[in-house]
Amino acid sequence: MSDALFQDREFISIDYSTADLPQGEYENCLFRKCSFSGTKFSKMTFSECSFEHCELSNADLTGCSLREVTFTDCKMLGLSFDKCSSFLLSFFFENCILNYSSFFKLKLKNTFFKSCRLQEVDLSDADLTGATFDHSDLSGTIFYNTRLEKADFSTAEHFSIDPENNIITGAKFSTHNLQGLLNKYKIEII
Repeated sequence: MSDALFQDREFISIDYSTADLPQGEYENCLFRKCSFSGTKFSKMTFSECSFEHCELSNADLTGCSLREVTFTDCKMLGLSFDKCSSFLLSFFFENCILNYSSFFKLKLKNTFFKSCRLQEVDLSDADLTGATFDHSDLSGTIFYNTRLEKADFSTAEHFSIDPENNIITGAKFSTHNLQGLLNKYKIEII
């Protein structure tokens, strides 16, 4: 039996932490005020879908395909995006809490994070060329061997990036957050 195809559907205020989300492919669907806490998204595909005001903390993304997916006002603690299918992986985050999540080794060129909290997130070995961290909090986020060419950190806060261990050519920073590039030197900027 093949998985179901769901197109142009709306899923509103459903608690999938107690009832399984049907296996299948979701295209151009809207999920609003749904709870997916601990839900298994294994081998499911979401294309051009939107998640708004959803709880996705600790969901299992193993083998999940996320293609042009938008997350707005979502709580997404501890997600392993690095377990998603990397084929056509792309998403947009606005006003989301992504603390303790992992994007280890992912190719996320031009990914947009707007007004997000990315505290203690693993971005090591990821390709974030052209990514934007607009008004986002990056406290404790790990940048190691991360490709950040042409990334925009001009309004980002609380990051610590070692220019010697990351590729930052053409990245944008503002004078108010330059300390994030100099933290390892333990100098005081006034």
